[in-house]
Amino acid sequence: MDKLQAMQVFVTIVDQGSLTAAAQALGKSLPTVVRTLADLEKLLAARLLTRTTRHLALSEEGRRYLEHCRRILAQVDEAEGELSERHGEAAGQLTVTAPVLFGQLHVVPAVSSFLLRYRQARVDMLLLDRVVNLVDEGVDLAVRIAHLGDSSMIARRVGHIRRVLCASPQYLEQAGAPASPDDLTRFDCIRWRTQGGGNLWSFRSAKAADGSREQAVNMLPRGRFTSNQVAGAINACAAGLGLGSFLSYQVESLVAEGRLVVLLADYELPPIPVSITHSYTRLVPRRVRTLIDWLAEDLQQRLAAQTLT
Repeated sequence: MDKLQAMQVFVTIVDQGSLTAAAQALGKSLPTVVRTLADLEKLLAARLLTRTTRHLALSEEGRRYLEHCRRILAQVDEAEGELSERHGEAAGQLTVTAPVLFGQLHVVPAVSSFLLRYRQARVDMLLLDRVVNLVDEGVDLAVRIAHLGDSSMIARRVGHIRRVLCASPQYLEQAGAPASPDDLTRFDCIRWRTQGGGNLWSFRSAKAADGSREQAVNMLPRGRFTSNQVAGAINACAAGLGLGSFLSYQVESLVAEGRLVVLLADYELPPIPVSITHSYTRLVPRRVRTLIDWLAEDLQQRLAAQTLT
């Protein structure tokens, strides 16, 4: 019996939750998967999984063995990746995270083209609208839309994104358009709750008459519609329920179609940087460097082509 292959079968069974799903994921027949698991348990003289007609559950021995399997397989994968990299080919496992919608629109297509070029590389794509701790969560690199400040992460800027105020033509025809951020208290505002709880809208104030430095003006939007997802807020805005504040890439297609109109552009805060970040403080693996270079070139082109950037 190939022990490494048996370990991979065992890990896949656990990850997939069933023998049938594991067989499909591995491209093996169900009898082969069942036999491999049985042979592994016989070799170890331990029951790794308890099986019922409805589900599988790890035994205590299986739980401990699973940890060893994951570590061993990761080490083997790393060793193979290093050997491949010595021959100039990006290879091995990469974990990438990006905001959900930006990832769907831009990062996933870029990663897909990368995988078509580098056949020995594998990518686990995490689309999450939260800040991921790269070290704690085992992530190789992140695409972030934020002012990073004094972050310990190493960042490579690839472009920027505007935060824009929008409304549908139908709503503007009915309610009029604001002339400044001070007018927004008279309008219905569409809100969406961010995971970090930051629900204030921020604008640049008009420069003071004495030439003093401009200051940011914050306001708490009020209206009849609130969503926990930005897509719901965008749809409500396009439907004419009020004004909405969004990142430019989120509404670019609707603005291009004339379904949304950008307002108060002169009062926008400076654009938000888009960066590729990682936490490698010493030698960066070739596969990570190669993906960073690939994403940087692709995202720079994509962001430069955006009409609202």
